[in-house]
Amino acid sequence: MSIATNEVDSAPSHFIRNIVVEDRERNKNGGRVHTRFPPEPNGYLHIGHAKSICLNFGIAAEFGGLTNLRFDDTNPSKEEVEYVDSIRSDVRWLGFDWGDREFYASDYFDRLYEFAEKLIDKGKAYVDDLSADQIREYRGTLTEPGRNSPFRDRSVAENLDLFHRMRAGEFPDGSHTLRAKIDMASANLNMRDPVMYRILRTAHHRTGDKWCIYPTYDFAHGQSDSIEGITHSLCTLEFEDHRPLYDWFIEQLEIHHPQQIEFARLNLTHTVLSKRKLLQLVQHKHVAGWDDPRMPTLAGIRRRGYPPEAIRAFCERIGVAKRNSTVDIAMLEHAVREDLNRRAPRVMAVLRPLKVVLTNYPEDRVEQLDAVNNPEDPSMGTRNVPFSRVLYIERDDFREEPPKGFFRLSPGKEVRLRYAYIIKCEEVVKDPNTGEVVELRCTYDPQTKSGSAQSGRKVKATLHWVSAAHALEAEARLYDHLFAAESPEDIAEGEDWTKNINPNSLETLSSCRVERLLADAAPGTRYQFERMGYFTVDRDSSDKMLVFNRTVTLRDPWAKIEKGQKK
Repeated sequence: MSIATNEVDSAPSHFIRNIVVEDRERNKNGGRVHTRFPPEPNGYLHIGHAKSICLNFGIAAEFGGLTNLRFDDTNPSKEEVEYVDSIRSDVRWLGFDWGDREFYASDYFDRLYEFAEKLIDKGKAYVDDLSADQIREYRGTLTEPGRNSPFRDRSVAENLDLFHRMRAGEFPDGSHTLRAKIDMASANLNMRDPVMYRILRTAHHRTGDKWCIYPTYDFAHGQSDSIEGITHSLCTLEFEDHRPLYDWFIEQLEIHHPQQIEFARLNLTHTVLSKRKLLQLVQHKHVAGWDDPRMPTLAGIRRRGYPPEAIRAFCERIGVAKRNSTVDIAMLEHAVREDLNRRAPRVMAVLRPLKVVLTNYPEDRVEQLDAVNNPEDPSMGTRNVPFSRVLYIERDDFREEPPKGFFRLSPGKEVRLRYAYIIKCEEVVKDPNTGEVVELRCTYDPQTKSGSAQSGRKVKATLHWVSAAHALEAEARLYDHLFAAESPEDIAEGEDWTKNINPNSLETLSSCRVERLLADAAPGTRYQFERMGYFTVDRDSSDKMLVFNRTVTLRDPWAKIEKGQKK
């Protein structure tokens, strides 16, 4: 693991950590701690997976243990190499390294097949001829027990023969399955003779056409953990009802027995964290791909500019619980702001430019003013900002008829320009056809230069700006929540959950102006645009046009909530 050790050491205690501490005190597993992060390569990882990644890698690192990256690739019809590559990239980006411990469930297909044969030999598994619909019908309900399949009592010899013929490809897809023989009357539906193998003629991204039968997730998962010597199998609460089955398989096979421990998954407001639904967003082109900055995928939030350090801090802050709950997305955004406030250099950028001409400033004069790069980190120093006769300010910083409490620029009023002078609006120039304000004619007070001995005159507002002759044109993409509703999946039965997509989740501004020093900014570089928010250079940038994604605004409702809670 490559993250700083003190990040792990400072992690608060929780029930899983307490279990590990107790196991080590009893010398269970010889004191070893070996975890795994086991994604299915059927989609991109999302922010919910980050919690699991941080937990698995973090708990192992704290106790000097190991963590495997294992792809549970048992369903080739939905798996792609693209997803494998993206998962590797995301885990590394988040700050973790699995060394040489990259494994796949498909690595164990031969062993799993042997395990299945062993269960057949013990009379604990049988080949069933029921169709998928019939299996569901025979399974029963939460209030009614299931019924035994008419093929449940086949002999061991017949079951072995049929299973071998399934592997040999003698039967069509869906015609036979291998099922565990447990208890069709069990109160736990997962124990009612679950399917272990199904016939599926689909090429696998690693094994090709070698297999035409594939193990189910429930059968492969625990045995893969056992083969790898995992000590603590950490998973989310939806697998709690699967734990008796996990244990049953391992006990019947008499192999190393990892301990499955369930924890609450991450749920966020204004967010959908279902890979199936995220795939639907991509396929139906509600978004521009898995890494669309509005997506909760790790690829999406990375492109948007969220730092991995902020994600780790967020996962630590929300903790590890036994009961599901929903976290306000403002808490995630707060973690991002906290991190970027410390590390992001400040620059001035005007998103909606309004031209300002300083009529009493010499036409050929250019001053280099001193600007602070980050007041939170003096070591980042200062930079020169050119100041000239023609400037741009934000259009929203001017009102021809200002409402009460508006202290920014208006006719006859004064404001200070950041790092520069106090200016006064003398004249408003409008487009004769539309009546739109296109230019402000102002005067500057040369005695009010910021930092000079005569700069003490006070005004009520300070505006950011850029020099028109020196600024670069840029595009800014302003992102909002992808879903307007706080609980986007909370809809009436039969309604389309995508109706909650926010139609204003993206606003593109194509005539922005930014400081020229950003000309060589590399994709992924983060800045605070003073007064406007945190922005990240997007990969779509080119020599002709810089493109910025708004990572997060400067408003921080969660900080106010926290402050109120401390009182």
